[in-house]
Amino acid sequence: MKTTLIKLFALASVVLFTGCAQLTMGAPQPTAENTANLRRADLAETRVGSFTLDAAKPATLDKGHSMRGVNTLQAPTNSSFAEYVRESLRVELAAAGLLNPQAASVISGVLLDTQLEPDIGTGKGLIKVRFTVMRGTEKRYEKDLTAKAEWESSFVGAIAIPAAAQNYEGLYRKLFGQLIADPDFRKALAK
Repeated sequence: MKTTLIKLFALASVVLFTGCAQLTMGAPQPTAENTANLRRADLAETRVGSFTLDAAKPATLDKGHSMRGVNTLQAPTNSSFAEYVRESLRVELAAAGLLNPQAASVISGVLLDTQLEPDIGTGKGLIKVRFTVMRGTEKRYEKDLTAKAEWESSFVGAIAIPAAAQNYEGLYRKLFGQLIADPDFRKALAK
């Protein structure tokens, strides 16, 4: 919590003193809840495959979000939200002891949509990903999952923009919570 507050203050300071900024999300971190849920699920080890942007979407969707016109939020993973999904999943699996580059099962995905709107009054964010689990040549799982959030968004950009970045980053952890809780996903990776 203290680290989050320091990060939020630092982002607010950058925005306040520069007027416009290019903000980079923090490196993906596992959550205690997701790690515990993965361990309780008694899943087989897996590896993480490729995560790409939906070919029907413009490449700019994967690169960054404009926030109130003058600020941009981007991922630290080659400025790619699809790669951020991949790295976030990798970190969550590793924390639970389920990541194995030699495993028979592989999880891959396609980023279908990502939105960030830090509008005055109510901010909104969304991530939609199609996850696929393959074991050899057998498709064991394929499903589109969406994580959404709304939050109070201040009139003051120095407050609203860091809050939007923090809430958007939290969507990735929320998305993996949904994936882990999905009984079909658990069945696909059952030992």
